[in-house]
Amino acid sequence: MSDADVTPELDDNPVERTSVVTTDAGPEDVPREVETSGARDESVFRVMSVESVTFNLGDVSPQVHLTESEAPYRHLSVPIALPEAQALYGALNNVTGRRPSTHELAAAMLRQFQADIIAVRVVRYEAGVFYAELDTMTPRGREVFDARPSDAFILALRQAVSAPILCDQEVLAQFYVS
Repeated sequence: MSDADVTPELDDNPVERTSVVTTDAGPEDVPREVETSGARDESVFRVMSVESVTFNLGDVSPQVHLTESEAPYRHLSVPIALPEAQALYGALNNVTGRRPSTHELAAAMLRQFQADIIAVRVVRYEAGVFYAELDTMTPRGREVFDARPSDAFILALRQAVSAPILCDQEVLAQFYVS
């Protein structure tokens, strides 16, 4: 298990969040920034896309490469474990196995239960570990789950229509100086 696979402890005082989506005028109506406000913080998220997943024999773990969808087009590399890198590669290339993988099974269950992934949010980076949330809409309402970024990316890409991947601007700021 790599540091990227560590699941954080849940906070005793969960923050209720509301989202406001802003879009550029255009045929796609793709969300460009999402502001999330809660009792303790306000966050601005940037839309990212998964560009590739790579494994360099000199590195400890594979990397997921994300690119910002708008200027300044910043890049972010997130380390993941090898099995998740293989699953992400399969999701990016629409490859399925003869038997469903864990992620393919979870995606099929989401579809069967009529749950949609609204977004994946990379919410923070601490001590070398990225933390993410999986935002879903179910027949019972909206649910937000703590998730490893790799699992959240794979599930978002395994939907009929891929869910947007968002990254907190503060996380991007930790890697880039304006």
